[in-house]
Amino acid sequence: MLITDVRTTLLTGPSTNDPFLREARKRRSAAFIEIFTDGPHIGIGETYAGYFCPEAVPAIVEFFKPILIGQTVDDIPELWRRMYHCGNFWCRVGLGASVINGVEAALWDLKGKLLGQPVHALLGGSQHPRLPCYATGGPANYPKDRLAQKIDHYFSLGFRGIKVATGSRSSDKGWFTPMTPAAAADFEADKVAFMRKHAGPDAWLMLDGHMGNSPGETWTVEIAIAAAKAVEPFNLFFFEEPLHYTDPWGYAELCRATTVPIAGGECLTASYEWKVFAEQDSFDIAQPDASFTGGIGECMNVARMMAARGRKIATHAWGAGASLMQNIHVGFAAANTCMLEVPPDYAGLHSEMIDGGLVIKDGYVLPPDRPGFGVVLTDAIKRRYPFQPGSGEFNSVPGKILRD
Repeated sequence: MLITDVRTTLLTGPSTNDPFLREARKRRSAAFIEIFTDGPHIGIGETYAGYFCPEAVPAIVEFFKPILIGQTVDDIPELWRRMYHCGNFWCRVGLGASVINGVEAALWDLKGKLLGQPVHALLGGSQHPRLPCYATGGPANYPKDRLAQKIDHYFSLGFRGIKVATGSRSSDKGWFTPMTPAAAADFEADKVAFMRKHAGPDAWLMLDGHMGNSPGETWTVEIAIAAAKAVEPFNLFFFEEPLHYTDPWGYAELCRATTVPIAGGECLTASYEWKVFAEQDSFDIAQPDASFTGGIGECMNVARMMAARGRKIATHAWGAGASLMQNIHVGFAAANTCMLEVPPDYAGLHSEMIDGGLVIKDGYVLPPDRPGFGVVLTDAIKRRYPFQPGSGEFNSVPGKILRD
């Protein structure tokens, strides 16, 4: 089996079928890399960069393509090393590493299909009989009766855990983020107390500060500490991204200041960048994304890096279907995984791509059993979801405003 071609497919579809998430984001774009061979199998991978800047992905894939033509998948780490070294001046971290992630994932998918094994088996086998998962809920939809409906909706889909953002979002007032220590403490404590009462004592509840990719201002360490300490009585599973990723030292201070587990890392790429945060003990729970971190191998490296410091991982997953399954497989292969993120009530770029291998039972994901990642990318899917230029998500600034 020799690799004969490497191609990028950009698609745009509904962000989700979830009526609560659709209040904030109605569409998503995605970038998939397909690796063709002189045999019948095609490897499929996704880079989460396709959600943000899809137009940039094809040219970068073409840059790396000659490295793969004529090669086999016998030694994927070596092919990754060649790509990473070739782009050393500009892809040690960031967009280049993220695109390599999608290419390398397609190699793992191809190898799994060739051997008839799920990717987690190729990474050393599943380390868990099942893993808890949560519905990633986006904004805290307000007023509170709307938030209660959101919780009920996710639990009706079989979830036992839910994550919502700090602050709130309502149809009439838009986004609100408290921006002083006292305001953040009061608002978040009131909201989480309501969620705990409504969801019950056994629900897995999480908050997401979104401060690595905030639609408004970002919190200071003082605001984050006040908010975290205020929600300590409510047994949160974790508090995600209360600070921006330019401050690993602030994250470390926050971890020391509260009993609430602090999570983060979805925006970080490559072991090189992750090492800065790991050595500061910036996260109690790390959130690498196996479609963004830099590769399946890099994601496993991050998991081992965090395990060596006594930390857990909870994979991030807000890409399309291939991204989700890449993270599910890494989650099962990493011994220190404690939680999986799952976009709830998902739409076509998830449901039509996932080939029956994602099974959730009683709030837990079971190990996937399909060869490769268990994803398909048919001609029908490509026709159904044509790419819409300018559809990537970004933070609005004067001169460039995001509109769905």
